[in-house]
Amino acid sequence: MPAAPYPTPGALLMGDAFNMRHPLTGGGMTVALSDVILLRDLLRPLHSLDNAYSLCKYFESFYTLRKPVASTINTLAGALYKVFSASSDPAREEMRQACFDYLRLGGVFSSRPISILSGLNPRPLSLVLHFFAVAVYGVGRLLIPFPSPKRLWIGARLISDASGIIFPIIKAEGITQMFFPVAVPAYYRAPPVK
Repeated sequence: MPAAPYPTPGALLMGDAFNMRHPLTGGGMTVALSDVILLRDLLRPLHSLDNAYSLCKYFESFYTLRKPVASTINTLAGALYKVFSASSDPAREEMRQACFDYLRLGGVFSSRPISILSGLNPRPLSLVLHFFAVAVYGVGRLLIPFPSPKRLWIGARLISDASGIIFPIIKAEGITQMFFPVAVPAYYRAPPVK
């Protein structure tokens, strides 16, 4: 469920109260703790919390600044749910097996996806690259040692399914907010003066 900010003077929603994600990854607490750190940094220069309207305008930047972490974890949770949900489709089964085998390779093939999952790497582009690396790895598994027309067809469907899984989630999260948060007008607002 992508976040839809509704700035209200005197209220600020954080973590799962603001937007929920599929519990498969356990990312709700990660996003909530990231929100707390971000809010702490936004509150640090303030001397007074008296003017609710000024604070509400100032905290519009909170919703933009939280987007890379929150949307990356939301996208990962939604994508993994779709990949691992029950399906008798051979392409989806191949994608599931490719996920396990990709992580089993170790090194950057496991540490980087796990850093995305844990919120240590909140870069959406890194998520997209690893998601498609898993899909390409799955296609490679299908084509080696001997490609057949059936395996080529499943490989093409695997790439198509991967695109059909991740791109709608990214679109729902907001492409500009996710990949280019600096382009959002409320990216940074100066703290209100007394």
